[in-house]
Amino acid sequence: MSNTPSEFYDIGKKATDLLHKDYAYQPRSPIHFDYRSLKSNTDISCRVKDIGPGLSTLFSFFTPNYGKVELEYLNGLAGISGGIGLIRNDALGRFDPIASLSGVIGRDALFSLGTDLAFDISTGTFNKINDGLSLNSGFFDASLSLDRFDSLKASCHFTVNPLTKTAIAAELKHRFSINDTALAIGAQHAFTPSTLAKGRISTHGKVGALIRQGLWQRIFLSISGEVDFTDTRPNAALQIGLSLAVRLQMNII
Repeated sequence: MSNTPSEFYDIGKKATDLLHKDYAYQPRSPIHFDYRSLKSNTDISCRVKDIGPGLSTLFSFFTPNYGKVELEYLNGLAGISGGIGLIRNDALGRFDPIASLSGVIGRDALFSLGTDLAFDISTGTFNKINDGLSLNSGFFDASLSLDRFDSLKASCHFTVNPLTKTAIAAELKHRFSINDTALAIGAQHAFTPSTLAKGRISTHGKVGALIRQGLWQRIFLSISGEVDFTDTRPNAALQIGLSLAVRLQMNII
C-alpha cells in the first residue's frame, strides 16, 4: 500500500513495484545482520463497498508509518478519492495529520490522466502535488508523472510471461532542482508461485537483488542486497536487508 490515494496510485504502479517494492537495507551493516536494523511492517486494509451509488470507504493501516481513511467514488470513466490520515514524521518523532485528494479520468480505458494532492494540516502546506498520465494494456504499461513541479518521471512495464510473473521495467527520472537524471532497469521472475526474484541496476552505480518468499497466504519474507559502486567509504559498498511484511485485506459488501 501507499499513502497516496488508491486511484492515482495505480498510475505507473507495475513499474514502481518491480523496481522498488520490498527492497530493504540495513544501514552501516555490510557484513552481518543487526537485529536493531531489521524492518517489519503490517499492511491492513478494510473496504466497505456500496455505501451509496458508486461510493465505498477504505480504512488502511501500514504500521508503523501511517494510517488513513478514504471515501471513494468510482464509475467506468473516472474515480475520485478523498481522505484524511496520520503519517509518521521521523524527524520530529510524531505523527502529522494529512488530508489528501486524488482523481483519475479514464481509469478503465487505454489512457488515463490523474492528479494527487496532499495537505499537511499541522504546517498548513502542500507536501504533495502530483500529476500523471498512463497508457494501459494487457501486457504493456507506460506512465509519465510530475512531482511538485520538480521531479519528472517516465516509466514502463512489459509482461513477458504472466504465468511465471516474468516482467521487465524501466524508470527514467529527472530532478530539475539539482539537475540530476537517473535511469533504473529491472526484471523479475517467479520460480514457484510463492518465490519471486527481482533485480535492478541504475545509472547511479547501484545494483540490487531481492528474493521474496511467501510464508503463508499474505505473509512475505524478503531478503535483499545492494552494491553501490560509487561509494568509496570502507565497507560501505554492500548493504543487506531483511523485511517481513504482513498484508491483510478485507472487503465488506
